Amino acid sequence: MYEKLLNHASKYNVEVYEKSMVKNVKGLYADNIIWINKNYLKTSADKASILAEELGHYHTTVGDIIDQSKIANRKQELRARAWAYEKTIPISKIIEAHRLNLRNKYELANYLEVTEAFLEAALQRYKDKYGLSVYYDNYTVCFDPLGVIEWFDCRDF
Repeated sequence: MYEKLLNHASKYNVEVYEKSMVKNVKGLYADNIIWINKNYLKTSADKASILAEELGHYHTTVGDIIDQSKIANRKQELRARAWAYEKTIPISKIIEAHRLNLRNKYELANYLEVTEAFLEAALQRYKDKYGLSVYYDNYTVCFDPLGVIEWFDCRDF
């Protein structure tokens, strides 16, 4: 996933750098440059989760939104995260994982190459957006508890 996101950044002429930064900052985006804090990079899933969110800022935010005490900035932060979740964990990938017989969130996060925390946040986002489930291409994806139901067309029998 990290390589895929790097290619996405390159396609939009966004430069990505990994460097040591202050402890509480995982990543930053400004002026077509993304900095990822090396201190948080234990796995490629960590890198992908951070890069996805920063690319979400590239695609959805305007201006300096570091001050999260402002409602407008918090809204932009949520919009960037939503972009990241939908880009890296589309509903179709959850169905694909089900069809591959992946059985739990740990396996799903590994398959998607994101952290479990990122997966949990994405599932919460989908739950907030759709409710407990969503119908998608002859499947119902349930978010809490996570599960997929395949529906058959009875006319085929």
